[in-house]
Amino acid sequence: MDMPRIKPGQRVMMALRKMIASGEIKSGERIAEIPTAAALGVSRMPVRTALRSLEQEGLVVRLGARGYAARGVSSDQIRDAIEVRGVLEGFAARRLAERGMTAETHARFVALIAEGEALFAAGRLNGEDLDRYAAYNQAFHDTLVSAAGNGAVESALARNGFEPFAAAGALALDLMDLPAEYEHLLAAHRQHQAVLDAVSCGDAEGAERIMRDHALAAIRNAKVFEAAASAGAPLGAAWSIRAD
Repeated sequence: MDMPRIKPGQRVMMALRKMIASGEIKSGERIAEIPTAAALGVSRMPVRTALRSLEQEGLVVRLGARGYAARGVSSDQIRDAIEVRGVLEGFAARRLAERGMTAETHARFVALIAEGEALFAAGRLNGEDLDRYAAYNQAFHDTLVSAAGNGAVESALARNGFEPFAAAGALALDLMDLPAEYEHLLAAHRQHQAVLDAVSCGDAEGAERIMRDHALAAIRNAKVFEAAASAGAPLGAAWSIRAD
């Protein structure tokens, strides 16, 4: 199965999310396009695209003609929003397990899991792998919610996705420590497989529990929410992979 190609702006968003959450970019600090692009090794366009998306996530605010500034978020705010996603996606997994999957949906899930297995086969991740993981992860979550067939859940998740770090695709990765990110993304992939197994055998309770825990793992594993700013890391320190 061909996965959608993620543009450089995706990795820029990963890096900026990490910097804002950790305090490397302080609340209220202006994020200028040109120096940010230079620090991250990209052109201005991916930075501009990323900032527009991060505004929708509530992580930056527009300063009119002066660009954007970081918007501080609390750990409680992040946790609350992710917990809500876990409840909603857990319900979607339960409903799908109760209703059963069509052959087409099952084939879609199997192809997605195979894509995930291929990503982790080498025992390490690089920049392109992060792009592919972001696409695979988003596709898995979208397929699950869509297949559950509950429009109210889809609408609620869309609204909750405007909260910082709430959306399944709001990845904030430490690009300075890819081995650690490999381990926690692999664990997330294994949970995808476990959810599919539970849904496939009609284990509604198990599917819901695993999916809720899957959302909470985003909090437990996200080192980026620590106060890394105390280390005084410069803007470019978190960007170890050049994206053209």
